[in-house]
Amino acid sequence: MNKKILYLTLAALMIFPAIAFAEEIEEEKIKTLDEVVVTATRTETTVGKVGGSSVTVITAEDIEAKKYSTVKEILRGTLSIDLGSEGGPGSKTAVWMRGADTKNTLILLDGMMLNDSADPNRGADLANITVDNIERIEIVRGPLSALYGSNATAGVINIITKKGSGKPSYNAGVEGGSYDSWKVYGGTSGAIDRFSYSVSAALIDTEGFSAANADNDRIPQGDNTSEKDGWENATLSGRFGFDITSKFDINAVFRFVDSEVYFDGWDFNGYAFDDPSISGAKEQHTDNEQLFGKISLHSMMYSGFFESDFYVQGTKQDRQTYANDGSKSADYLGKNMEFGWQGALHFTNDSVSFGASYFEEEMEQNTLYSSMDDKTDDTKSIWLQNQLFVGESLDFVAGVRVDNHENFGSKATYRIAPAYTVNKTQTLLKASYGTGFRAPSLIQLYDGYYGNPNLEAEESSGWDVGFVQPLDNQKVSFGVTYFESTYKNRIDYDPNDFYKFNQLPGNTDISGVEVFTKWQATNDLDFGLNYSYTSSEDPNGDPLVRRPTHKGSLNVRYHFLQKGLVNLDIIWVGDRDSIKYAYDLNGNQITTLDSYTLVNVSARYDLTDMIQIYGRIANLFDEEYEESWSYATPGLSGYLGLKFSL
Repeated sequence: MNKKILYLTLAALMIFPAIAFAEEIEEEKIKTLDEVVVTATRTETTVGKVGGSSVTVITAEDIEAKKYSTVKEILRGTLSIDLGSEGGPGSKTAVWMRGADTKNTLILLDGMMLNDSADPNRGADLANITVDNIERIEIVRGPLSALYGSNATAGVINIITKKGSGKPSYNAGVEGGSYDSWKVYGGTSGAIDRFSYSVSAALIDTEGFSAANADNDRIPQGDNTSEKDGWENATLSGRFGFDITSKFDINAVFRFVDSEVYFDGWDFNGYAFDDPSISGAKEQHTDNEQLFGKISLHSMMYSGFFESDFYVQGTKQDRQTYANDGSKSADYLGKNMEFGWQGALHFTNDSVSFGASYFEEEMEQNTLYSSMDDKTDDTKSIWLQNQLFVGESLDFVAGVRVDNHENFGSKATYRIAPAYTVNKTQTLLKASYGTGFRAPSLIQLYDGYYGNPNLEAEESSGWDVGFVQPLDNQKVSFGVTYFESTYKNRIDYDPNDFYKFNQLPGNTDISGVEVFTKWQATNDLDFGLNYSYTSSEDPNGDPLVRRPTHKGSLNVRYHFLQKGLVNLDIIWVGDRDSIKYAYDLNGNQITTLDSYTLVNVSARYDLTDMIQIYGRIANLFDEEYEESWSYATPGLSGYLGLKFSL
């Protein structure tokens, strides 16, 4: 990976002269992050006005307190979200929401799709998305195809970057720790007259550890379980805005990621490619280049009654894999482009939003087994949503969408999400019901060996019902939600048809319960506890693999001496079924992945107004666990850093 550009960018951000922005600028009044979300309705809406949607917001304060480096680490303890990595830092990471397949969760970056058009399932890999320049992460659980179309059948995760405001500020830092890990980063943000900006750059380099688990004596041990599989990640991110008038502005956002991760090769053990190669060359790795960009024109007219937003956005993800001897084994290139317009009419007690878009995805692949020339598909979409507010108690959100896919035709989806607040007790009663679809991926349709051009869209429906109860002037709140989802026409490899992609018969049913409690014990001490129960059954009556039935987490945050903060995360993940192709070195099938408990601690202290020292300890009690059979995970590890701010 070429680091020269990133080093120069970091240096420029660290020494950029503040005198260039010496003009005094009044800091604009902005809504607090706890009050406003955009993902649940595609419009700026207070958390209390999203109807019956199940929403979680991870704020900038949460991200800063935990001191993690990647989004996947931030999401790990979140309600009803499960992660599965195949190795150490930078290795492929799947995301499962409410027990559904990773392909059923749409992951966005400022509205741009992170799901990879060159992935067989059009899934998203969070391995290389770092927390740099991120303002908040909004999570909406439940079917959202009526707003976002394909892939949003289980929910949406929207990663939102920072918007510059106020006087120019600068930050730079360095941290290092276990596994010979280093990170250097820097950024600047602010506003000059009508121009706002937020830019950051970061470089992460770690030697890591063996992807083949050296602590698992049920797999072959050898050279590949003693060498290290490293990861490098260079990320450059920016967001810019310009107010042409007080009612008309133009905005742009981009993110560029260049990464490289090493991992171990695998041998055929008579059943599947599951055992690590004991010896031999160790040059197997994957190089990734990811580019995301968006430009939008936003306007407010007729005293704020009519709102308009034109946008164009696109992504490019280039993934190249190399064999143990260093020779290239595959090249996957996925691209997409979307043009769209969204409008809204804001009445006193009603808001009607609507939009239309044209989305085109494209991919190429060249592997040792098959090649696929440039393939494209497009989808044309229109949607309509109504947010009705009746008094102070009833919120009703309803929407409908029609998507016309080039290959399989039109698909209509809808969603309703009412919520009612009992004024006397402030109890929030909420519910939602929605339908969804997922279009076949380009590989599933057109791959020369596995593809099936006759595939139809996967379909789904889901509902949930629950309540949220605040107490003691909202210092305490707790809630319970029950959900059910049904997926049909699921697309998967068909062992009865030479493992080609086919529509599998029967339904997959998932149900569960989500429970959370928050308690602000004092001005300096906060507690958060959540638990999720998930039951799944595929058409054969088997549970979906790698997804725990039981999962819980506890977060404790304590401010001390007005300048310090300690954050504690305890994450417990129950037993999970393993994939059916997992075997030990003696050919015995592995059916279950054991439960585990992780304890992570972070702390920071402001030495001065400009200098902060921080550190974190991951896996405090050195728990041995696997998220995927035979793949290693981090043991007890520690990191220390310094951050400078102006």
